Amino acid sequence: MDKNTMYGMLLMGAVLLGFMWLNQPEPQPGPAPDMEVTQEQAQAAADNLLASPSDSLTRGQLVMLADAVARYGVQDSTGTGRIDRDGIVLTGNGTEVTGHIRVDSVDVPVGMLANPAMALTSSGISSKAYSDAVARVKTLLRDLTQYQGFARYLQGTNDTVRLANDLISLDISTKGAMIAAAELSKYDSFRGGNVKVISGNDDAYSFILSSADREFDTRDFYFRPTEVTDSSVLMSLDLGKGTEFGLRYTLLPDSYVVRLDVEQKGMQSIIPSNVVTMDFVWRQRMIRQEEGRMFEERNSAIFYKYAGGGVDNLKETSSDSKEINEPVKWLAFKNQFFSMAFIARNSFNNAALQSTVLSVNDDADYLKEMEAISTLDYNPGTESPASFDILIGPNLYPMLSAVDKELYPDDDLDLTELVPLGWPIVRWINTLIVIPVFNILGSVFSNYGIIILILTIFIKLILFPFTYKSYMSQAKMRLLNPEIQAINEKYPGQENSMTRQQKTMELYSKAGANPMAGCLPMLLQFPVLIAMFAFFPSCIELRGQSFLWAKDLSAPDAILTWSGNIPLVTEYFGNHLSLFCLLMTVTNIIYTKFTMANQPSSSAMPGMKWMMYLMPLMFLVFFNNYAAGLSYYYFLSLLITIVQMYIFRHVVNEDKMRAKMAEAAKKPRKKSGFMARLEEAQRQQQAMLREQQKRQGGAGKRR
Repeated sequence: MDKNTMYGMLLMGAVLLGFMWLNQPEPQPGPAPDMEVTQEQAQAAADNLLASPSDSLTRGQLVMLADAVARYGVQDSTGTGRIDRDGIVLTGNGTEVTGHIRVDSVDVPVGMLANPAMALTSSGISSKAYSDAVARVKTLLRDLTQYQGFARYLQGTNDTVRLANDLISLDISTKGAMIAAAELSKYDSFRGGNVKVISGNDDAYSFILSSADREFDTRDFYFRPTEVTDSSVLMSLDLGKGTEFGLRYTLLPDSYVVRLDVEQKGMQSIIPSNVVTMDFVWRQRMIRQEEGRMFEERNSAIFYKYAGGGVDNLKETSSDSKEINEPVKWLAFKNQFFSMAFIARNSFNNAALQSTVLSVNDDADYLKEMEAISTLDYNPGTESPASFDILIGPNLYPMLSAVDKELYPDDDLDLTELVPLGWPIVRWINTLIVIPVFNILGSVFSNYGIIILILTIFIKLILFPFTYKSYMSQAKMRLLNPEIQAINEKYPGQENSMTRQQKTMELYSKAGANPMAGCLPMLLQFPVLIAMFAFFPSCIELRGQSFLWAKDLSAPDAILTWSGNIPLVTEYFGNHLSLFCLLMTVTNIIYTKFTMANQPSSSAMPGMKWMMYLMPLMFLVFFNNYAAGLSYYYFLSLLITIVQMYIFRHVVNEDKMRAKMAEAAKKPRKKSGFMARLEEAQRQQQAMLREQQKRQGGAGKRR
């Protein structure tokens, strides 16, 4: 560039700057501009700069939207489709789409979303609101493309249809076609009103159909109730061109069971034939139903039954999860007294289960969060691809047994396993003896305190022969007590322990007494005690039944309560004192004292006496949180046992017994196998002790 060219360019620039300066607008007189207004204008200008072509709809997207609305919207007689969803109202005929999007109380025509400048200037909305509107329409287009015939049911009103009988009422929601509420008419809640197993958004389940690029989840759609009666309803989706999908609910009369049938027509036009499974997802926040949270939480869990196998469950006392890779017949979310179970007519293929304990701080009205995810066999060409029986009701043994026999006579569902009745032998005692007798008494008497009293007397009568035999053995041991004391005095010290035991066994053998004779009857009674321990906390018949000061025999009968968290005390004992538990403890101490007085003293185990007195205090801590009915039963049982022993003591002639024992001691007596083995073991032990003492003595002399 030469010097003249450079001068020319500088001169042209100077002329241009001078021209711009001469033509600038003169300042208008008036007040100085407000700073806030200036900032708002600056912010608006910045927002407007954010609008770009990428935030708008393209012409191609508008054409796709027109086609999707015409295909998948609610069609009129002319074939024009209409969409009304979340402030978006559109009409499409396949080639053109009209309508508006409500933005900041302004209806913006859909066509303006392809022209940002026009939308911002004519509607007066901000750039951010414009971008949000575009995003909403793009989301709608994506949903219409993805859900196709289902898309028209992404919008609607969440209404409910009620099904009811004398036992239960169900509200079926149009959103998701799921049971939104379940209320049991025969059971009261501690909050007032009836027990609600499901309420609001606490429970949600759905079926998911998937293909390579689509996923249809029933909980996303608003179903339409058809074929409605007092006990049944079909929640349906008419997908057009003869394609339908629906869930039919049928509440059985006088039952806690509602049948759920998946029904469909022509679904092969939407779901490819190579799709052979359907997902089932079930989540629930378990509602707390009892006033005492601690024990209810410890008895809540996910239960399941293997197809053709047994029943199992996740941990009840803590959070747990499990993957099951084999067929499952039913899944149940079980509370202490109430359960909800899905029973598949054809088994679930597998199951992924998870249970999470909720702390009181999370929500005092809920116990746990539960989840079950599974798959089911599916055929898009079948009219009824899946069917279930949903049980929503009490953990009542006779009812569960009846459901099992009536609905599945050829398939043992083991639904009664939802009632925890203990180990197999203990469960047999409860199912074969305790529950039938309890039900008979319940049909005669209305007061469950009286029923428990009569049941206790009945059980004590059955156990009477064992109790009597145990007492007679203890009486013989008590009569031999002076002679045992003489042996202890004659052979004192640890070095004579073997001799002392041998002489004691010889005394028992001559007198015809067996120290183990009293143990066997007690061992035979032990399964009954455990059976009652399992029966009462799970006995829903006691729920809400009052007796004396106890308001609810299925809960602790607290006569003294306190607040606050006391370390160890609150965790293990609770913040209350149960009166029946206290009475049981006092009676247990009296029984222990009475029993110890009838036992021969022994210097071999001096700490046993204190251990026997410590046990009742341990029971006080353990049973304080258990059902009042259980403590009441143990209190009655111990009281009757004390009375029995008192009567035995005054009826049995101990002088005659002593004479018989003396007569038996004179006769040559063949030793029982047990006594012979015991004496032989003692002789061998004594010989080993002498040999050990000799070796120790020889070693001392060598030193």
